Amino acid sequence: MSRLQPLVNSLPNGVAPRLDQGLSALGVIISAEQREQLLGLLALLHKWNRAYNLTAVRDVEEMVSRHVLDSAAVAPYVHGPTLLDVGAGPGLPGLVLAIMKPELQVTLLDSNGKKVRFQRQAVMELALTNVTPTQARVEQFTGQHFDQVISRAFASLVDFVTLTRPLPSANGQWLAMKGPGADDELRNLPEGIELSERHLLNVPFETAERQLLILTPKGVE
Repeated sequence: MSRLQPLVNSLPNGVAPRLDQGLSALGVIISAEQREQLLGLLALLHKWNRAYNLTAVRDVEEMVSRHVLDSAAVAPYVHGPTLLDVGAGPGLPGLVLAIMKPELQVTLLDSNGKKVRFQRQAVMELALTNVTPTQARVEQFTGQHFDQVISRAFASLVDFVTLTRPLPSANGQWLAMKGPGADDELRNLPEGIELSERHLLNVPFETAERQLLILTPKGVE
């Protein structure tokens, strides 16, 4: 029995098939170990959420689509090799991307102590060697540069770019995971920043529109 198997066995019966079906719909192929880590992450999130209120999603089967598959949907556009997940909360999408892409070096940034404690517990229990949880406010997080800076639920597009402006490397990108209605935010982008790519995301089992906006400094391809 693997080290994670008791954790995975605590999940309701429908969770693993739902994950498998969703990943297949996304065209994602992962190893048995990565699958076990994703299921372990779901089990940990469900377990901790009861005590620490990490996410408003209570049902673990709903967590599959709302958290894991939603995060996995952006994987084709994440290349790093260094990735900063700003406002990561319990580690989404960073933990999912770190599991799916072991070559990534992922930094998780959040100011909420209980959420960062969960990140650290997940990193330890899932034996992830490519993730660095960090508790800090983004305004005070300086001195490092990243190839890509991603956000799933961090304020408005303008605030996301403005607060993280020193953090992408010279040819870096901002990856903003958004729902519908991002056009108004795009019209107010800070000077010198432009939309370089826009991808609609078809997240299995989800009906709400999801999209990924990739932003770059003007003049950078």
